[in-house]
This record gives sequence, structure tokens and C-alpha cells, in this order.
Amino acid sequence: MKKRVFSFMIVTLLLIFVTIYSATTGSIKVSSVELIHGLLTGTNDDVQVIKDLRLPRILISLFAGAALSVSGALLQAVMKNPLADPGIIGVSSGAGFMSILMVTIFPTLFFYMPLFAFLGGAFAFFLVYTFSWKSGLNPLRMILVGVAINAVFSGLSQSFNYRGSYAVTSISAATTSTLSMKTWNDVGVIVIYGSIGLIMAILVYSWCNYLALEDKTARNLGLNVNRARLMISIVAVLLASVATAIAGMFAFVGLLIPHIARLLVGTDHKVLIPFSALTGALLLLIADTLGRTIIAPNEIPASILLAVIGGPFLISLLRKSDRIYGN
Repeated sequence: MKKRVFSFMIVTLLLIFVTIYSATTGSIKVSSVELIHGLLTGTNDDVQVIKDLRLPRILISLFAGAALSVSGALLQAVMKNPLADPGIIGVSSGAGFMSILMVTIFPTLFFYMPLFAFLGGAFAFFLVYTFSWKSGLNPLRMILVGVAINAVFSGLSQSFNYRGSYAVTSISAATTSTLSMKTWNDVGVIVIYGSIGLIMAILVYSWCNYLALEDKTARNLGLNVNRARLMISIVAVLLASVATAIAGMFAFVGLLIPHIARLLVGTDHKVLIPFSALTGALLLLIADTLGRTIIAPNEIPASILLAVIGGPFLISLLRKSDRIYGN
């Protein structure tokens, strides 16, 4: 219990510190006092620039990191697979492709882009389930099928860049994993849809705990296993799709954070889900802040930094793949 409370306190304090540091550091630097005073009075031109350009980026990083990490935790519960991640199994790439496709066809429906992304992510997840089913679901087979689905949708998304259309190229750029040039409209969209998904994730925590048991045991305890898996999957796809539609694709966030969270706060999803949200928000914000400050005025996309971190972690998990989550 003490370890859980201490972990929550440390992550929360780090999140506050990094948020303030990120807001006050960059090409325009101000003190935290100047930032707060400028936001309240509107008299500081530098703070107004930060408000319009930097704060939306920070808020989107926080919500996207939280959404992706919780999505990963839910998918790992559903699949009983420690390698499950929305980026690896194709959910994020399916969501990204559908976002580009639908906004290209209906450019005035930007606010509904998370819904289009959800449809794409759900379709990709359905394909993974369908093609990996063979006398039951094998965790390793699901990952391999997911990698293939991810490659297909990633290729389809990249093909939009070679159609010679400036509008399509602009839309593709808007859905990539760089967090620059985000607006308060983007913030409004991810806050609304992301908050709905995070609340729903907390509401299904007990089902996630039951799914860690054998299916027969869970049924004996009164759980409709198939319905629980479906509902949890819908929430996971919604969270990953919203993050992808607004922030872009970030690999390994949903893979790294749930494992770190289990080491610190245990496997009870009542605690694991909110802790994963906080830690995921912290990780993505740190990656984005480092990316835009480490070689300023140039930027390194946060997705590149996360890939460098997540790649070795995935290799480590694959080497221990006989220890399947939930078994």
C-alpha cells in the first residue's frame, strides 16, 4: 500500500514539474511566475505566444500519452498477452489510415475525425481477431497477425503522400506523430473524446481483473467473458484511435507503461488504469519536451525517441515470451 501511494505521489509531482518546465522552456523562455501572471492578465506577448503554440501541444501530449497507455493496459488484459499494444497490433495504423481517408473525402468534418479513426481502429482489431483465430486465440499468433495488419495499414497511409495532392499531403502531415502546430481546436477534440474513453476504462476495471483468471473460473464468478472482452476492446480501440487521430502514432507507449505500472502498483486494474494514465502522460510529455529542446531550434519527433526506448524493451519481452500475462 505504501509503495502504491509513494508511486502515485512521485509520478504526480514529476508530471507537475515537467509540465511547468515544458511550458516555460523553449525558443521563448519565461519564469513560472511570468507564465501564470501572463495567462491571468494577458499583458505579456511572450506568454500569449506560449498560450497559443506551446500549451495546446502540452495538453495533447498529456491526453495522448494517457490514452495510449490505458489502451495498452486494456488490450493486454483482453488478450492475456504482455506484448499487446495498439501500435504493434495495427489498431493505431488502422485508425490513422481511416482518419486520412475520411478527412480527405470530407474535409469539413474534422471534429468527427476521432470517430472515423475509431472505425478504422475497430476494423483493424477485428481483422487481427479474425485472422488469428484457429481453435482458439494464441497470444503469439495475434501479435504476428497484428504486425502484418499494421504493415498493411501503414503502407496504405504512406501511399497518400505520393498522389501529388497538396491537400492530401497536408492532411497526412497533420496526422503524423509530430506534435508541433497543434491548436486549441485539437485540444478540445482530444479532451472530449479522451475523457470519455478514460472514464469508461475506469468503469470496466473489475472485468479486466476477472479476465486475468481462466475463462471457466471467470464464468463461474458470473462474468459474461465474451461480452466483457468486447466492451473492453471497444474502450481500448476508442482511446488508441483518439490519440492517433489528434497526436499521431506513437509506438511502445501502450507496451512500456502497463509493465512499469504493474511493477510499481500491482495488477489490480482499479489502481493500474489511473496510474498508467498518469505515467503515460508523463512519458509522452518528457519525450516531446526533450525532442523540441535537445537540439533546438530543430526538433526530434517524440515518436523517434519513444521508438529508441521501446525497441530494446520489446526485444526483452520477446526473449521472455513464455511468461504470458494472466497465465
